[in-house]
Amino acid sequence: MNKTELIAKVAEEANMTKKDTERFVNSFIKVVEDALARGDTVAILGFGTFLARERPAREGRNPRTGEPLQIPAARVPVFRPGRNLRDSVSGDR
Repeated sequence: MNKTELIAKVAEEANMTKKDTERFVNSFIKVVEDALARGDTVAILGFGTFLARERPAREGRNPRTGEPLQIPAARVPVFRPGRNLRDSVSGDR
């Protein structure tokens, strides 16, 4: 499902216009991005938690030449699913 399909499905489910739903989805994404950039965590009870995690520097290899190279440390976004989401995906619900 891509963003357009998500917006259409949410609009249908919530009985909202696609335009209002698109504004909502874009706002939600922006709020999560801003929070993670500040180092905050966004927790949605029953769904999951968005957080930023530090990934340490490491040595890698150029796949084309096999030459070793240094990969710098980075902050990366992470999503940890909540119990309700895990259960519904695995069919336990």
